[in-house]
Amino acid sequence: MLPLSTLPDTTQRYEMLQAGLDLLNQGITVFDANLRLVAWNRPFLHLLDFPEALARVGTPFEHFIRYNAERGEYGPGDPELQIAERVAIAASFAPHVTERQRPNGRLLQLRGEPLPHKGFVTLYTDVTEQRYIENLTEHQTVELEERVRRRTAQLENANANLTRANDDKTRMALALKRSEERLRLINDTIPILIGYVDRNEVYQYANKGYSDWYGHPEGAVTGRAVLDVIGRHVYGQVRDSVRKALSGQQVTYEYQMERQGHTVFARSTLVPEITVDGETLGFFVFSHEITEQKRMQAALVQAQKMEAIGQLTGGLAHDFNNLLTVIIGNLAALQDHRSDDGEVQEFVEPALQSARRGVQLIKRLLTFSRQQPLEPEAVNIGRLVGGLSKLVRRSLPESIAVSSDLSGASIHVLADPGQLESALLNFALNARDAMPNGGRLHIAARPVELAGEAAAFDVLPGSYALLEVADNGSGMDAATLARVFEPFFTTKRLGLGSGLGLSMAYGFVKQSGGGISIQSQPGQGTTVLMVLPLTTPEADGDASADDAQFTAGGELVLLVEDDPDVRRVVRQQLVDFGHPVIEAESGVQAIEMIEQITDIAIIVSDVIMPDGINGRQLANLVLRDRPQMRVLLMSGYTDETGDDVASELPVLAKPFTRQDLARALQATKRERS
Repeated sequence: MLPLSTLPDTTQRYEMLQAGLDLLNQGITVFDANLRLVAWNRPFLHLLDFPEALARVGTPFEHFIRYNAERGEYGPGDPELQIAERVAIAASFAPHVTERQRPNGRLLQLRGEPLPHKGFVTLYTDVTEQRYIENLTEHQTVELEERVRRRTAQLENANANLTRANDDKTRMALALKRSEERLRLINDTIPILIGYVDRNEVYQYANKGYSDWYGHPEGAVTGRAVLDVIGRHVYGQVRDSVRKALSGQQVTYEYQMERQGHTVFARSTLVPEITVDGETLGFFVFSHEITEQKRMQAALVQAQKMEAIGQLTGGLAHDFNNLLTVIIGNLAALQDHRSDDGEVQEFVEPALQSARRGVQLIKRLLTFSRQQPLEPEAVNIGRLVGGLSKLVRRSLPESIAVSSDLSGASIHVLADPGQLESALLNFALNARDAMPNGGRLHIAARPVELAGEAAAFDVLPGSYALLEVADNGSGMDAATLARVFEPFFTTKRLGLGSGLGLSMAYGFVKQSGGGISIQSQPGQGTTVLMVLPLTTPEADGDASADDAQFTAGGELVLLVEDDPDVRRVVRQQLVDFGHPVIEAESGVQAIEMIEQITDIAIIVSDVIMPDGINGRQLANLVLRDRPQMRVLLMSGYTDETGDDVASELPVLAKPFTRQDLARALQATKRERS
């Protein structure tokens, strides 16, 4: 900015100051003690849709209010009363901040501050987009609100300084000098980075925020080249935009940079300064930080990916479980029919084990994609951690040593095994990221009795299993440690983490009646301690007894399944129970058979079927007319829910064993008894 002494006269200084005010994207007005207009800018007229005829020095505040009242801005009522009420409020010269929605739908923020000798200065800001983003991500605005509070405090301080005004309003030069001082203070306190670059790519002006953003002392930017101020990395991203601005084009772009050890993002608009002859003298820079917005966008993309994975996994689970039903059913039948053939058993048993591992794989995929409901059961910690250690070992580089200590006791907790495994795996992968150059990862579990220590985990005193995942990596400082469970908070580079892993693990553990405590210091590694309530595993049931209940079947079963291979396996299992079986490959065909064959006592139907009638709809239609009919549904995977009759029926998950089918049929018998 050129020194004031180099300007030829007061009129030119006023014109330059007014031009600078007009470039702001905020409106500004100053009214004196008599509520007459002293200063303003064009954004004020544009934001409030006032005609330029009103914008004159000395225009009474009442004229602006009357203009709004006559065009219905204040709604129904007596315009004179509306005008008098608003003029009286303004005459109280009380500081105020308010928001007003314009007829065009835009939301304006009005901040008014009184001057020492009456009068007031008001800033008008279009906050429509800002409020929209805040409403979408309200839980992420704590840090933003803190910055706004700090900026607001600085702005209030600036407004306090702006209130130093001279009583002599008749001298234009003094009034212009006061306006110039106010403009400087506003530029240094508003949350916008403002600078001016001449045609030689040299800064002629930069406000305090601009200097702070690039890590330079206040006033140290002016007179330096753009490349020197912003560095080669940022300059490489903005060079083309700078050249377009110097050619006379207004341009908006985004860039990223490393700042205080973190990657931050900003959006800039370059506004060329062009003479009446078309010559470009330089350009103004208006920038603001968009790091949080970028993180929110990345989180949204991550959520959309997870939704797509969930939909894909649901379809995959249905088809894959049908395949496993055929494989497991046929292998089990072969094992039963050739139980005395050692060579057959030698091949069948490992094949059955592999097929059952496929079942667990699908369950893990459904859990990962949030498609599997929480299913707590008695989990053998030693067995789960032992299997997880093998998975972790394959997921970590050889530079990280993995060890475990599971104690000698048998430990069981009541939790969802898939969710527990996902939580432990998340802890291990976080430890991996904290040890880029290698290190040690230790996983341990042991039973504990919590008394006074229960408060550290926010649980009640009692018997728990303590699981520990420890590393000797980079660790975390106190500020990071305080936010580790905050959703979407992450210290990883943008796009490398959603910030949801630890928050989801925390939610799962609290829902399971446990708690988590994390101990960490920079350079000293991190230890995650998790406690879950101990439980006693249920004794295994007598599978042969289930079979015995159905060896003397006899009730006619209608088997409804569109996959012929699955239908053949289930049919054979039902026949082994002593049931005569008839088959239908669709819901439409099943209804026709039910209407014609009155001896059908049991319906065993897949949930997902073609021809417009699925298993639940079939059950509803049948039970409406024949409420004593026994119905068993089978499903490879379905996320359908409802409050109809079919929603209360037992659903047998594919793939299943003969014993599973026996227990499910017995359950339908109890349902109808």
